[in-house]
Amino acid sequence: MKKILLVEDNEMNRDMLSRRLSRKGYQVLIAVDGSQGVTMTVLDKPDLVLMDMSLPVLDGWEATRQLKANPQTNAIPVIALTAHAMSGDREKALEAGCDEYDTKPIELSRLLEKIEVLLAKVA
Repeated sequence: MKKILLVEDNEMNRDMLSRRLSRKGYQVLIAVDGSQGVTMTVLDKPDLVLMDMSLPVLDGWEATRQLKANPQTNAIPVIALTAHAMSGDREKALEAGCDEYDTKPIELSRLLEKIEVLLAKVA
């Protein structure tokens, strides 16, 4: 069973997405801020990280930079999740080290496709 770390501060988004991913056969770990997300990625070594970009304590941009700078975690794919679907946001996420980018509200089929492509690359 593939392990996905969901880093999301919004409880409703967390509950909805974690339930839907669990039903698809993924083990879902949850972090509620960027700092906890970085720590859990180092300790739990998930197969993939879903990173909200607007997080308390440490935002998703900086959390991703830290993960990609760490030799223990830099190969773990990160998908940026953001409600900020502004021009340039995708580029900003990729510059921060994200491997993929998806917008909120989450369209599960589109997100699952991105997850599966990235997990296949690391397998």
